Amino acid sequence: MKILAGKDAVELIGKGATLMIGGFLGCGTPEFLIDEIIKSGKGGLTIIANDTAFPDKGIGKLIVNKLVKKVIVSHIGTNPETQRQMIEGEIEVELVPQGTLAERVRAGGVGLGGILTPTGVGTVVEDGKQIIVVGENRYLLELPLRADFAIIKAKRADYYGNLQFSLTARNFNPLMAMAADKVIAEVEEIVPVGSIPPDSVHVPGVFVDYVVVGRCG
Repeated sequence: MKILAGKDAVELIGKGATLMIGGFLGCGTPEFLIDEIIKSGKGGLTIIANDTAFPDKGIGKLIVNKLVKKVIVSHIGTNPETQRQMIEGEIEVELVPQGTLAERVRAGGVGLGGILTPTGVGTVVEDGKQIIVVGENRYLLELPLRADFAIIKAKRADYYGNLQFSLTARNFNPLMAMAADKVIAEVEEIVPVGSIPPDSVHVPGVFVDYVVVGRCG
């Protein structure tokens, strides 16, 4: 694990990269790193996340600044700018039921070839997807998701990169830490090894490549 400045961490991300970004309506989202990406002006990004938050918060800021070409999310209902860009054909939106999205990310992280889910069977969601029958039930085969980078937010890290999250801000972050080639964790502080009790380590340091100390403005 390396400790980097926000600008240096973002420099690792290429234009057109696929990013998983943790958070739920901005809670648990790495706002500082998002601001650094905006400063860098790197666009053409594909974002995998729960949602696009709000125009002035979280992933929504990347949308407003038109740095995103595609999002794979469970909803865009709180960000009218995402909706406008989708209607105008400026951004591609792939909507995935929230539970299915989480399981696809988990599948990507643990090396599964996909998941079987009844969610969406008999609806437009099944269009173009493989149907697998198990017993008397029909399931959709949903493929795993992986990314070039996972950009996650934790409350603190130690010098081994072990992460502890704050309450519900944990949300998608641990799943995404397993499903990306490189993981950049934004934290509020770095504490000595041993300061985080073992049963409070929510992501082991083995999954974390870079740590950035940052607070959103």
